[in-house]
Order: sequence, then C-alpha cells, then structure tokens
Amino acid sequence: MFKAIFLEKAESNDFTAAVKSLDEALLDEHAGDGDVDVAVEYSTINYKDGLAIANRSPVVRKWPMVAGIDGAGTVTASRNAAFQPGDRVVLNGYGAGETQWGCLSQKARLKGSQLLKLPEGISTRQAAAIGTAGYTAMLCVMMLERHGLARDGGEILVTGAAGGVGSVAISLLAANGYKVVASTGRASEAAYLEELGATEVIDRATLSEPGRPLQKERWAGVVDTVGSATLANACAQTRYRGVVAACGLAQGMDFKATVAPFILRGVVLAGVDSVMCPMEDRVVAWDRLGRELDASRLELISREVGLDEAIGVANDILAGQVRGRTIVDVNR
Repeated sequence: MFKAIFLEKAESNDFTAAVKSLDEALLDEHAGDGDVDVAVEYSTINYKDGLAIANRSPVVRKWPMVAGIDGAGTVTASRNAAFQPGDRVVLNGYGAGETQWGCLSQKARLKGSQLLKLPEGISTRQAAAIGTAGYTAMLCVMMLERHGLARDGGEILVTGAAGGVGSVAISLLAANGYKVVASTGRASEAAYLEELGATEVIDRATLSEPGRPLQKERWAGVVDTVGSATLANACAQTRYRGVVAACGLAQGMDFKATVAPFILRGVVLAGVDSVMCPMEDRVVAWDRLGRELDASRLELISREVGLDEAIGVANDILAGQVRGRTIVDVNR
C-alpha cells in the first residue's frame, strides 16, 4: 500500500480529492505503460496542481488520477536500460497528474523516456523545490538569451513575481547580471523580492488593466507568468527588438493586443512550454539550475509541508496566497 492524493470524478460529475491509501496493484492497472518504478521522496504544488486538485479547470483528462506534475525520488525497479535501482531522478510535466498518474504519491510508475537523472549537487528535496516552476523559469532565461538579450541591455520585467516561476526567475536573472523589476499584487512581499535580486518592485495594477497598443518603451525583456492584459501591456511597453517570454496564464488565457509592438518595434513574443519540452533542453536547463541557482536563495523561496497538508496548499495557491515554492514531503 502507498499514500497518494487521489482524484475521482463520478458519472454524475461529483468530484473528490483526498489522501488515500492505494494498493500497489493499481499501478499495473493505471500506470502499466511505465517502465521505471520510483520511490517518490518529494513532490510540490504548482498552479496546475491547484487547478486539478480544486477541480477548477479541465486539467485532468483521465479518471481516476493521482495528482502531481512534479516528482523527485529514487529508482526501485527498472525495465528501461537507461535506469538502474538507486538512480536519483526527477519528473516534470509530460502529462503527469493529467493523462498519467503523477507524483503526489509515495510510489510512482513512470516512463524512462520522461525521466531525467539529477545532476550532482542537486538533492531530491532541492529538485522538488525547483520543480516545474523553477525549470520553467530557467527555460525563460534561456529563451531571452537565445534572442540575444544582453546583460547590460536594460531592465527585465518579471510578472507574477512572488509566485514560483517569478521567484526563481528573479534569482536566476539577478545572478546572471540582469537588472530585474518585479511586478506583484502583494506589496508586503517587496523585501522578499528585493532579497532575491529585484532592483525595483512595482504594483501589478499598473499592468493588469487594458492599455494602449503602444506605450512608452521600458523593458528590454519580460518573463510573463500572468497572460491576459498584463501580457498585452508588457508587450506594448517592450523596447525596440526586445523579447517577451510568456509561460503562464494566472490572469487569464485571453490576449487582447494588436500587432503594433511586433511590426513597429520588432518585439519578439516567445512562448515557453515546460510540459512537452524536448529532453535535450531539459538536460541543459537542469544542469544550469545546478550551477546557477544559489542554494540559499532556494531555501528562501521554499517551504515544506506533508502530503496531508498539500490539498489545502492547492487551494491557497489559486487564491494567490502562496509565496515562492511549496515542497511536499510525501512520506509525512
């Protein structure tokens, strides 16, 4: 038997999310195409996990489901030649907690093609603290770099700054020599954001309402986790040939903008996907996270809860009440 956050939906659409003890035989029935068994040590709560656990969005595509898009632990058995018992591994995305059983669980049966061996120097706890949010933040930094954004090129805006992606993005960008401006709706988090490396903190209200198609140029680059009017305004304020990396939709999926920033200023709007990102990019991202993300900053960003507390955190993250990253110790 093993414990997991188990999501069920009946034909009547009655939904339940609860920590349950499950028989290991259920892995054969619901995760039979996995070829690597993992003793999960740590998972985490992301915004998408919150949506799934609260049944607020059609995240889950198959029922019943074990929640958790992230997991880090140790291989216990493998039918994949690339992995051996004892290997420390991490999973991010690939449909975990959506179309295949996830990692808010003490045990998981996963596909070796979707697992990444942890770089030396990153513990399983740190891997969960980074999670999809931190790995997405690194993909955003890589996207800005790919489009030639110079470290002395000007200010970089990070929206949704106090959240998981935003917190790690600020730390990474500051460590790489960029001047970072943080946008948040929580003025009380200003000192925290400045400790991570933000040189200025602005109120998200300055970006969250519909604005003009072209506005005063300010940002050399943007990491946007919010979408909707915030993303439209960020694009409208981006400088000539600036780069906007868009990776989130906390404000909404809509994007009411015009082509003006893109054809008059040559602004690049680059989408960043972490779910199905190719493994070669994941390897680069995780290697860089191991070298560039200060462990003390990671501790500042993170807090830890047990599996029984995770459902409450899922609701809190949707309410915008969670700062940084929440690690879930699935064994307590």
